[in-house]
Parts: sequence; C-alpha cells; structure tokens
Amino acid sequence: MTAANVYQQRPTAGAKAESSLHHADLASLVGKGRKNAGVTVREKKLLGHLTLRGDGHDAAFAAGVHKALGIELPGALQVIINGETSLQWLGPDEWLLVVPSGEEFAAEQNLRAALGDLHIQVVNVSGGQQILELSGPNVRDVLMKSTSYDVHPNNFPVGKAVGTVFAKSQLVIRHTAEDTWELVIRRSFSDYWWLWLQDASAEFGLSVQA
Repeated sequence: MTAANVYQQRPTAGAKAESSLHHADLASLVGKGRKNAGVTVREKKLLGHLTLRGDGHDAAFAAGVHKALGIELPGALQVIINGETSLQWLGPDEWLLVVPSGEEFAAEQNLRAALGDLHIQVVNVSGGQQILELSGPNVRDVLMKSTSYDVHPNNFPVGKAVGTVFAKSQLVIRHTAEDTWELVIRRSFSDYWWLWLQDASAEFGLSVQA
C-alpha cells in the first residue's frame, strides 16, 4: 500500500471561511420574500465535498465504503442520503461524498482505513463547489425553465441525481425529497445561478431560508 499524504485542509483557527454567495447576504433576505412562496432556496454552505474513485464492481470496495460511511454504494444516477451525509454516483468508478462542515478529514481517514490496499483515490474538492437546496410546490416548474433534462416524476424520482446543462452551464441536479431538490454548483458560477433562480422563480415567489 502506498502511503497517502492526508492532512486537515480546513483551518480551525485564524481563518475566516466565506461561502461563494457571501456577497449576496442571503441571511438578510430571510423572511422578506412573498408569503407562501412557490420556491424556497437555502444555501447549504461550507460542507465537505470529496470525490471517491474505485472499482464499483469490487465487492471489497463496496463493503469498505459501507464500513467507513454507513452508506451503501449507490448505483448509476443515484444519490443515497444518511442524515447530513450523502453519497452520489458520478460515473462508473467515481462518487461524490458530502459531509457536514469540518468532517472531511475524518471521512477521508475512515475511507482509507476501511479500503486498505485497494486501488482508490480520495480528493477533497470542498473549495470548488457548494449546494443550493430548492424546495416548494413550484421547484419543478423552475427546473423545466432551466434545463432540457426531463424532470417529470416518472423520469426523475426521489433519489436520482444527474449532471446536466442548467441555464447554459453545467451542474448536478439531485432529487432529495418529494418537493426538494439540490443543485451542486461550481463556486465560480454561484452568482450567475443565484441571479438566474431569482428571475426564473419570480412568477411563483421566491423566499430565502436560513
């Protein structure tokens, strides 16, 4: 087994962490939207994001992931959620692990310990992306405005996740509950998507949740 240089990448003191939408001051908009808004947005900021690569057909790999995370290895176009932790299929040999803020280091250590000598890769990508959660009765309407991917319940049930074009750029859409969806976005496009969502949601009413 080749030793990996694993270290704590999130400062615990002396550094101020800000989300990519810090300048938008979403906290100041909480409670100011239309009552009974059709769409509610919540910024799930500063979570831990790690990509995991390995042989999904190897029973030892699947067993090791379950041992480390308590989550079964999801199949194609699936996301599995366990509390505040989620594991999403990205490709035949790649998954996205999202954990609560500050737990990235421990998650990587647990994965490496459980997977032992298997050929794997774990990369902390927390600084490059974040999640916007959309909920409410009109979220699907906003999605239909924004992407050509079929979001009908028959094609996009709860538990499905896909990478697709959204508002002329790329992101991942995850259907996490009946009227709840998540957008996994690149930090550099956060402002663009926030402006797009405001416009696309205007007819239904948009509220911000802390």
